[in-house]
Amino acid sequence: MAQHGIEAHSHTGVPIQTRNERPRSASVSDFPEVSKLQEIWRYIPQDLIRGLDQEVMGEVGQEAIELKLAAGITSRWVDSTDALIGSAGLPEDRISAAAWTNASKTMVIEIPKNTEIDGPSFIEINPKAHEAKALHIVLVIGANSQATVVLDHVGDGVLGENVELVLEDGAKLDFITIAQWNKGSSHISSQFAKIGKDAELKHVVVSLGGDLVRVTPASYLSSPGGKTNMYGVYLADTGNYFEHRPYVDHIAPNCVSDVAYKGALQGKGAHTVWVGDVLIRESAVGTNSYELNRNLLLTDGARADSVPNLEIETGKIEGAGHASASGRFDDLQLFYLMARGISEPEAKQLVVRGFLNEMIQKIGVAQIEERLIAAIELELEKVGV
Repeated sequence: MAQHGIEAHSHTGVPIQTRNERPRSASVSDFPEVSKLQEIWRYIPQDLIRGLDQEVMGEVGQEAIELKLAAGITSRWVDSTDALIGSAGLPEDRISAAAWTNASKTMVIEIPKNTEIDGPSFIEINPKAHEAKALHIVLVIGANSQATVVLDHVGDGVLGENVELVLEDGAKLDFITIAQWNKGSSHISSQFAKIGKDAELKHVVVSLGGDLVRVTPASYLSSPGGKTNMYGVYLADTGNYFEHRPYVDHIAPNCVSDVAYKGALQGKGAHTVWVGDVLIRESAVGTNSYELNRNLLLTDGARADSVPNLEIETGKIEGAGHASASGRFDDLQLFYLMARGISEPEAKQLVVRGFLNEMIQKIGVAQIEERLIAAIELELEKVGV
């Protein structure tokens, strides 16, 4: 059974320096009030949290969830005291813990072992309200099975969410989580992935709409031969605050991780934050890891914060590295296109589309890729880019 109490860490009384040192607990009272004095909340606009940090809130009902599951996938609701809950991880912050304790029921999606699912499955979340709500989802991929699942957030909502992904040995999962909320919405999602022996996870985060979207996905490579690819794409406009904090914990030997997020920002006040953490433990010999973040600033007044962190406890690895860059259009690219008779506005559009499409194409679901490309084109037209 999962441990739901605070976990001990070695630096009690000392400011927490690394992601792995954070306490983990499903109890809200184990975490202090949200404050910009804490590193994990240093950037977030606190007025946009909208009650998601409170000890008591409502929960998302079944009527707010539409399932379109491929044949062979089952769904059920269980009490959140079930032994399955917490299999992939536990909350590392107050808002995640609040969502955990206020979701009395958890939606469990299961793919049986030795099953290859044809086509993508969809979970659409639309609370249709601006009151703080909690949701908990657990997705279990059986041993040697393969599936694609899309978690799609649309409409109006103030949502505190926990998502657990459990990949048993040899499983392969493509998981796409989309935030395309209406104005006035806030979404804070903690996502935990436990990756079994020789299992592979492709985790894609897409953020396109909402006043506040904060996604903190964590991959735990706790068995040999595991692999995680964590990708992200985002387009922030005036009034959008998007924060992504991917974390990879290399625990077992001979595992691979690749993290790559790209975003474009336009409009005064558009703000994105990317904090990437990779930990390679002493036991994780043979690790191969890389993380990257790129931001393209389209207009004045937009701000992108990017912080890659890499902690290595063993020298017996295949490789590890990180890179981060934020900047405006590449003048050479624009010159190249304009020299061939393309106008400056059209040249800028081509550069932006190419910059973001590289990540969108990693989704691997044609209908989602087409939808996101259309949304990006619409946003670019608004400011004449």
